[in-house]
Amino acid sequence: MTTPPALLIAGHGTRDEAGAQAFRDFVQELGRRAPGIPVAGGFIELSPPPLGEAVTELVERGVKRFAAVPLMLVSAGHAKGDIPAALAREKERHPGISYSYGRPLGPHPALLRVLERRIEHALAGLTVDRSEVTVLLVGRGSTDPDANAEVLKAARLLWEGRGYAGVETAFVSLAAPDVPSGLDRCVLLGARHVVVLPYFLFTGILPDRVLAQTEEWAAAHPEIDVVSAEVIGATDELLDLVLERYREAVEGDIRMNCDSCVYRIALPGFEDKVGMEQKPHFHPNDDGHHHGHGHGHHHHGSHAHAH
Repeated sequence: MTTPPALLIAGHGTRDEAGAQAFRDFVQELGRRAPGIPVAGGFIELSPPPLGEAVTELVERGVKRFAAVPLMLVSAGHAKGDIPAALAREKERHPGISYSYGRPLGPHPALLRVLERRIEHALAGLTVDRSEVTVLLVGRGSTDPDANAEVLKAARLLWEGRGYAGVETAFVSLAAPDVPSGLDRCVLLGARHVVVLPYFLFTGILPDRVLAQTEEWAAAHPEIDVVSAEVIGATDELLDLVLERYREAVEGDIRMNCDSCVYRIALPGFEDKVGMEQKPHFHPNDDGHHHGHGHGHHHHGSHAHAH
């Protein structure tokens, strides 16, 4: 029986040793979950092992084919440029290997459920209704507008159907609004109970900075009830999602935005739409004539029943 392609996990890297160790532990746990698949992981920068070392480890284990999955929530410079460049270098260093490249984790419904749990845990003991709670989702922040927009998409999907007063966004570096400005915006919108939710996989320098900035702001605004939630962490959902991204990459099934498609996934409050038949719809043009647009039928219709 042929060995399936190996799984290579690519991480950001962090100066925080606990965060780096969390990544290494996560890679080990993935190996335990998928005993038939060779698994290795490395970082783009800042912490060992480097990605190249992880590739070498796989090659030394006899691996010829692997799927690389970026362990990242959004597709910014690392996922778009650094990892593909590093993989291209490894292909030159190890002639004969081949690889496919998976997509970042994104605001997958499974991770949104984890974020919801983090909010509930942060609110434990407080007698406050969800409709009175504003969430401030804090992303890493990037010079890439597309990456920052992904955080806003996650915030919107987290808000939909869950009954919070609102979900606002902020960034801890490189992008506005920063955490204090984000909290100010929540207050301007009428918030009195705020959960600051770090949109990070593991602990590290930046999530610690989010916590410190939140506590500093809260001390200066005692009239506002502010609590901090924890990072996503090495949950079952995260482990399963990485393996799902691996299977996509191996099978060549890289989808557009079907993770959060209301016709395919049961999103809170929209469960009745799953599998709903899609009809072509029409837009009247300026002269009153109708021109059919088949994308409703061809896109959603085709995948609504595919799974």
